[in-house]
Amino acid sequence: MGLPMLRRVLSIDTWVAAAALVLMTLIPLLEILLRPGLGKGIENAPALVQHLGLVLAMLGAVAAERHGHLSTLGGGLGALGGGLRQKAIYYFAKASAALICGALALASWRFVASEMVAGHNLAYGVPVWCVQAVMPVGFLLLGARLASRCAEPIMLRLLFSVVLPGLGVLLVAQFEGTSMMLWPFVLWVLAALLAGAPIFAIIGALALALFWQEGQPLASVPLSHYQITVNPSLPALPLFTLAGLVFARTGAAQRLGAVFLAAFGEGVTGTVVAAAVLCSCFTAFTGGSGVTILALGGLLLPLLRNAGYPEQRGIGLVTSASALGVLLAPSVPLIMYAIIARVPINTMFLAGLVPAAVMVVFLLVIGGYLRRQGLPAATLVQTAKEPGHFLKTAWAAKWEILAPVVAITSLVSGLATPTESAALTAAYAIVTQAWAHRELNASVLGKALADCVQVIGGVMLILGMALGLTNYLIDAGVPDAAIEWVQSVIPNKFVFLLVLSIFLLIAGALMEIFAALVVLVPLLLPVAMSYGIDPVHFGIIFLAAMEMGFLCPPAGMNVYFASAMFGKSIRYVAVSVLPAVLAILLGTLLISWLPILATGLPSLFMR
Repeated sequence: MGLPMLRRVLSIDTWVAAAALVLMTLIPLLEILLRPGLGKGIENAPALVQHLGLVLAMLGAVAAERHGHLSTLGGGLGALGGGLRQKAIYYFAKASAALICGALALASWRFVASEMVAGHNLAYGVPVWCVQAVMPVGFLLLGARLASRCAEPIMLRLLFSVVLPGLGVLLVAQFEGTSMMLWPFVLWVLAALLAGAPIFAIIGALALALFWQEGQPLASVPLSHYQITVNPSLPALPLFTLAGLVFARTGAAQRLGAVFLAAFGEGVTGTVVAAAVLCSCFTAFTGGSGVTILALGGLLLPLLRNAGYPEQRGIGLVTSASALGVLLAPSVPLIMYAIIARVPINTMFLAGLVPAAVMVVFLLVIGGYLRRQGLPAATLVQTAKEPGHFLKTAWAAKWEILAPVVAITSLVSGLATPTESAALTAAYAIVTQAWAHRELNASVLGKALADCVQVIGGVMLILGMALGLTNYLIDAGVPDAAIEWVQSVIPNKFVFLLVLSIFLLIAGALMEIFAALVVLVPLLLPVAMSYGIDPVHFGIIFLAAMEMGFLCPPAGMNVYFASAMFGKSIRYVAVSVLPAVLAILLGTLLISWLPILATGLPSLFMR
């Protein structure tokens, strides 16, 4: 078998996951078209789309591992010692993750076996368990791939691919139902985390250990993963992400950049404001995953430099502004919070508009990015443009400008469900970039699909494992105990909001935003509500504070993306965003202390 053929065989996980994503786009569109004329559409279409999301999540995660895109905290311990010690630490992290994947595979099979007994059908006579079986298969494939990284000779890699996940399966099969000491397990998992093991494996291992020590079924963890993956609103996440990636891989960023520069002017002040607003709006589609920096960084930094703006401040501006769109529709974290907190998605879309504008203003003013100190006088002069320049650039970018209108209007009007709205937006992005601009060919679309399944696969694994951990904590009464303790220590609502904002800043630096949403929202929301804080208001506070986390290592992914994009050290980029962290913290406090900023628009339009 030739090398190209072998690569195609090994990448089958990507293409199966991509095919699931394509079907997730087409089925809701067919539903929209068929319902008015026939009165019915595809049999059990919502459940079909949700279970296609399960296929995408599991096989996308396998593809993400193959390309090295599974989230970790980095190899903190790997920096210790020489090359041999670093290699040993790396092997320890991968071997530990492979063992955990084996344990998760058997726990998943136990869950699938129970569904086989129940005998439920998905659609057209297809049993549900046939799709659920992708969970144990996916975890075994993940375990095999992680284990194969524990050696270099091909025969040893193949041997480890079988032995290490197999050991995880045998451990669960042999000792499930028996009591175990928790602390040695926790120390092992913590060491694996610091060595660079994937975050999903660490959270999954903790969830398994907690259920194990209580003598509860380990299938509870994959059950949680299944429940969140097939949530009725969750297919909107990969579909909106696909739309953002399509725009990122075509000339949409350049066209939108021209519009914002024409709107705000091309002097140094106008360029700075345009860069901040453009990055924020673009991140609403890319979800704060760092894609904005990759799509716009190469465009905006030269424009800022040419306007006479200092390079380090320019890098800080692009890096930090790319974190702000989390509050704007149709941001994936915004949708995720609505799902977890059981708040209407269109309510959250409205609630984020004013706070997003507040955060941009705070970034520019408090962060000092509009400060003219140190700028040459010549750069403060704006070049005159011909009349109608703005209209000309807006017309060139008309399809991109209309994309948020399509997404929000279809959802807020009630004409489409969240999944249908997301599918419509993804299809709109593909059609306009392929036919209107002729910039999206099969190769570019294939890369966008592959990137999307890898991003979503890695995120969904973290979400599923985090929900398993959260469910245990809720069953153990942790939220109720937290309410009693916090109220006894912090009787004042405004002091609580201050402490909450600082805590979320720290949490955002240590946890990926999606894991933080699943783990912390169910624990903190009841505490916030005990202080009389509205769930919509709390969600905006939470997401605003999480924007700081994008800029704070070790989980601050924007810093790493910017370091790679601009060819600067992580320390250089981290220093450049320090003023932004302070500005976002102060903006979060203002939003938390003035609830009307978040609840005003929903109160006006939703009642």
